[in-house]
Amino acid sequence: MSEKGCIKCGSRETGTKDVAMTGTGLSKMLDIQHNKFTVVFCKKCGYSEFYNKKSSTASNIIDLFLGG
Repeated sequence: MSEKGCIKCGSRETGTKDVAMTGTGLSKMLDIQHNKFTVVFCKKCGYSEFYNKKSSTASNIIDLFLGG
């Protein structure tokens, strides 16, 4: 059984950051950042994936990123 990791380099070292982004239209013009995401990134190669913060929990995000 092979151990899964980053899809680009295979590393299992990850980091996370929470980010907010503007949408389109009026929210973009007023710089209202109501789209919230958790970014999971590989510490070795920098590959990143964005996960909607409203629908994901921290423990599940890492598992999804590592292919678990």
